[in-house]
Amino acid sequence: MLNIDKESYPNSSLRVAVAQAVSRSGDIPKNLEYAATMIREAALKGADIIVFPEKFLTGYVPEVIITDPERYTLTHNDPRLEPLRNICKLNKICAIIGTPTRSEGRLYISSVVIGASGVELLTYHKTHLFHSEKGIFQSDDELNILNIKDWNIGLGICYDAGFPEHSRAMAQAGCHVYMVSSLFSKGMGYLESRVWFPARALDNTIYAVMANHAGKTGVWDACGGSAVWNPFGQLIEEASEAESEIIIVDLDPNMLREARTAERMLADSLDIRHTPEKIVMIRMGSNELE
Repeated sequence: MLNIDKESYPNSSLRVAVAQAVSRSGDIPKNLEYAATMIREAALKGADIIVFPEKFLTGYVPEVIITDPERYTLTHNDPRLEPLRNICKLNKICAIIGTPTRSEGRLYISSVVIGASGVELLTYHKTHLFHSEKGIFQSDDELNILNIKDWNIGLGICYDAGFPEHSRAMAQAGCHVYMVSSLFSKGMGYLESRVWFPARALDNTIYAVMANHAGKTGVWDACGGSAVWNPFGQLIEEASEAESEIIIVDLDPNMLREARTAERMLADSLDIRHTPEKIVMIRMGSNELE
């Protein structure tokens, strides 16, 4: 159980840039150019970190990716990311780039994290695959927390946010922010995003950040609405439905303290990973259903 009295908090605010963008299907070079432009813009606005949508470098086009995995996926320290590494180093900004990746013959839906030093810090692979992704991509149960300016940022990709245990595990490990690269479409996708993210924020008294596509990507009509929620689950800032844009939000450590003092779900939660023997299943007899 988390001891809130001994919990550490960041000492200063964190300026987050959320990149909502239209991705050109299968065109990694053009999407890299666009990402470079948005990283520069975010840096000029003083952002410490910028996050892009899920599979931004290719668009959400698995049918294209499988035609030539070597062309449409990235590997560790891929030379095609060198311009972005240089821009991050020059502008002292961290970037989370959504892209398909390839490792040891396996394909993943990933977030590549480039630090402000221009070095690739880590690559997070999507934990929870949507049913249509399972025939192409592999899942990975390793969770990643990125530390920037004393802020612990837990990484997720789209469908991950629908599973409360994903963000809870990282919150129990000291996470202050749940930062998710996504593709949510109009209709049910929009509804999911508006239920999942405020819930994950309030459940864990953490900030929730979601970067979504705008416009069409593959067969999907994205709903935009990239947004940031505070640790009370309240919406702070939201992008438009269809436009490419960057929203900038300053995350305040005092809000974390305030939320965790008022709402103690995280402090009072059990670490269920270590208590499977406590689960008791009761089976109802047919006579009890009459």
